[in-house]
Amino acid sequence: MPQQNTLKISEIFFSSQGEGLRVGEPTIFVRLSGCDLKCNFCDTKYAWKKGKSENLEKILKEIEKFKNLTNWVCITGGEPTLQDISDLVLRLKKSGYMIQMETNGRKFKSLPFDWITLSPKPPDYFYEEEWKKYAKELKIVVDKNLTMDVIRKLSKDFSNIPVFLQPQSMLKWSLKKTYKLWREGIQENLKNLRLGYQIQRIYSIK
Repeated sequence: MPQQNTLKISEIFFSSQGEGLRVGEPTIFVRLSGCDLKCNFCDTKYAWKKGKSENLEKILKEIEKFKNLTNWVCITGGEPTLQDISDLVLRLKKSGYMIQMETNGRKFKSLPFDWITLSPKPPDYFYEEEWKKYAKELKIVVDKNLTMDVIRKLSKDFSNIPVFLQPQSMLKWSLKKTYKLWREGIQENLKNLRLGYQIQRIYSIK
């Protein structure tokens, strides 16, 4: 187990936010190691196990290398709620950063995030109800088993925020199914549905 004030980090890097409402914004990514779901469509499987325990001061120094480029930090994974990120979040806020977290929502964390991207995953698409108060956007990955029943439920559960349908890949079947489900949802008057994409795939960047 990591020591106090230590987190298991997969990578820290600067790039563009590639998904959701913040797409295109310069962002510092802190990718934590470890995941409780391990979805077969995951595009960061290397973060499930690989990673290095780093103390908080070293993590903050790595983030500060990019501070002249942006004040946005995205804490992602893996699944970041599996580790105690409280000290990291509070120190970042004290230093004036804006903080986004991407989570599957299975474990609630009450911390001063500025932006929460919630992405419940199959097979049950479970999430803690508390996230409803704080999520700014919801992302549904369109895999081969996704049905309109799931989209309909989540879209209605989060009717006050955008719900992005995110293609699993750039393959033709994935894009075609994503568009088909989006069209069906719009025809059912699910007005908060959005057609998602990943600019990191388009530009071949991290």
